[in-house]
Amino acid sequence: MTLFPIFLKLAKRRCLVVGAGKIAEEKIEGLLPTGAEIRVVAPKATPRIRALAQNKKILWDARAFKPTDLNDAFLVVAATSSPDARERIYREAKRRKVLCNVVDDPAHCDFYYGSVVRRGALQIAISTAGKSPALAQRIRKMLEQLFGPEYEEWIAALGEAREKLFAGKMDPEERKRLLHILASGEMFDEFLRRKTP
Repeated sequence: MTLFPIFLKLAKRRCLVVGAGKIAEEKIEGLLPTGAEIRVVAPKATPRIRALAQNKKILWDARAFKPTDLNDAFLVVAATSSPDARERIYREAKRRKVLCNVVDDPAHCDFYYGSVVRRGALQIAISTAGKSPALAQRIRKMLEQLFGPEYEEWIAALGEAREKLFAGKMDPEERKRLLHILASGEMFDEFLRRKTP
């Protein structure tokens, strides 16, 4: 089966995380910048998760999972060590048509967390469909070297230029041609030269 690569807009969508240990913490940290409404259900939590709840960045229910926790959820991440709970969460999510990721259990995942290179608005996600997260991490490290921090500023500049081009009246083909020139390697080299004192 081939996976469909997608970038989701999660702002104001309810995302449920079941579990509040170190693994859950990583998943929550990945969801935080998206603007999702993050609800965590677990009897105990790491200090970081407790702090996020105290600062109202997430909602934490200090108890075991209940099927009604999936009400209005867009997606759920099962990051609990209990095999029974993981199975129950997956079955209930499937029944309710809620996207589910059971951590480290590819057979019970509707989606996988990719290994991601982030440079501002630029995101490059790598997936091995759960077959080798270690390889995905190695490839991510290679791409981090290829696409350094300078790309964050360049992407922002390209975004501003694109807005200006779309603000004026212009032949669509000419605009497309100019956008491709702006995104060229030569323009990136010029951008770097201008930045260097």
